[in-house]
Amino acid sequence: MSEYSGKRLENRILETISTMIVNGMIKNPNLSRFTSITEVDLSSDNANATVYVSCADERGLDKTVRALNSASGFIQTHIAKVLKTRNTPKLLFKADNSFIEGERLNNIIDEAMGRK
Repeated sequence: MSEYSGKRLENRILETISTMIVNGMIKNPNLSRFTSITEVDLSSDNANATVYVSCADERGLDKTVRALNSASGFIQTHIAKVLKTRNTPKLLFKADNSFIEGERLNNIIDEAMGRK
């Protein structure tokens, strides 16, 4: 598969999962409403996809990742219907802490500059 079609497939997976979260299709009380999918990393053989999840609430991030991993079969089934490909990648959700780390660094910089 070319790099272009791999990136296109990653983007379609990202859009599909994001739409499912926004529309409330994933019914789990531990899934935060402030969840966003930041990146999808597809393996070269399209068998596995690592989905990186970010959440504005640091405490809710772990619960959200666990909720998405428990619903991965349901999500994968929906992705298969949307993509209409022969094989659908197995999904693994991981926490993306870049938003939280960025906020922490901004606070440190603000304190050093005397803004807070």
